[in-house]
Amino acid sequence: MKQFNIKKVNRNLEPEIKKKIDNLTKPKGSLGRLEKLAEQICLIQQTLVPSLREPHNVLFAGDHGIIEEGVSVSPKEVTWQQLSHFSKGGAGINFLCDQHGFRLILVDAGVDYDIPSGHGIIDMKVGRGTRNFLHGPAMTEEEMNLCIERGARIVEEIHTGSGCNVISFGEMGSGNTSPSAVWMHLFTGIPLEKCIGAGAGLDNIGIRHKYDVLSMAVANYKGVDTVEAKIAWFGGYEMVMALGGMLKAAELGLTIIVDGFIMTSVILASSKLYPAIMDYAVFGHQGDESGHKLMLDAMGVKALLHLDLRLGEGSGAVCAYPIIESAVRMINRMDSFQSVNVTKYF
Repeated sequence: MKQFNIKKVNRNLEPEIKKKIDNLTKPKGSLGRLEKLAEQICLIQQTLVPSLREPHNVLFAGDHGIIEEGVSVSPKEVTWQQLSHFSKGGAGINFLCDQHGFRLILVDAGVDYDIPSGHGIIDMKVGRGTRNFLHGPAMTEEEMNLCIERGARIVEEIHTGSGCNVISFGEMGSGNTSPSAVWMHLFTGIPLEKCIGAGAGLDNIGIRHKYDVLSMAVANYKGVDTVEAKIAWFGGYEMVMALGGMLKAAELGLTIIVDGFIMTSVILASSKLYPAIMDYAVFGHQGDESGHKLMLDAMGVKALLHLDLRLGEGSGAVCAYPIIESAVRMINRMDSFQSVNVTKYF
């Protein structure tokens, strides 16, 4: 497996950051989570004057063999149809990226369709959808490693080419809440039933069927007891490629904005390989998928937004960006008490 050099952030600057924030013209702590966010961004960038440059949202798409078991109301062809739709600019993630100044990068990680060239979609296809993990591993170890390497390469190229220092990740893949729920269960110990939700719109009967299928798949697991083996057995190509992208982003010192249920499961898996990645993660939103709050709680983190979103695509992460931007503007643009001769009033 590709190795990454991910270091915990150096906290030597922390007293100076806190001092600067506490001496801005406001009561101490009165800007709440903006102050914590500003501190985190300063530590990631190792500066008292942080900046956000060239934000990107990288959207990986892939199909899942487990969809053959009726665990999703979305048919498989929706994956390539939506990926094509993204390339034309009329989807949810498109207007959000336009609104907040993100460049949207589209990647075919493993869609079960031959997407024509010339649509601005990067071809990183590892296979035409994963295998059905009810009966065996979704991907081989070699395929997992290829996904990680390709995801890392995408992020490195973005960073080198544009100077991007803040990045979010999105996904498209019918049925991908199923592998996400399994990862959540395996990597937190939360009972599987509490990890499973409606996905794209299952009713109660559908959710129960989904639980039956996934519980059988977990019981059928014949791999070794390692994080890597479980990632490969149950993961999706788009999920593992995002995992590689997140690990590379942390290695490069980028701020990672984490999207909803699926991308939270990806950074959860990433953290089991490299715990220090959590220093670089800002959790954009708490989604409406059942289990997302439990997963966030298990990781000891709190999302910036709770808008009942369950779209995926990176939509919640991009929605949260203005809050992160406000935190950076706060520490850079607010006056200090000393600079404007205002008496400290707390």
